[in-house]
Amino acid sequence: MHREIAILGAFIPALVPLCIGGAALTWLVDRLLAQVGLYRWVWHPALFRASLLVCICGVLGLAVYR
Repeated sequence: MHREIAILGAFIPALVPLCIGGAALTWLVDRLLAQVGLYRWVWHPALFRASLLVCICGVLGLAVYR
């Protein structure tokens, strides 16, 4: 697995597109959790969303770099 991806001649870390995809996935999961009503039970919704983003990006990164 390459650690860098060439986009328009510039090398970027492979983690950057993973985090962009993770942000999109986090947005979808966030909408689903809001529809279910989970945020009524969460103490700090913004902190929960930020930790959800970190967890999803971490799982994607571990899945690719293993």
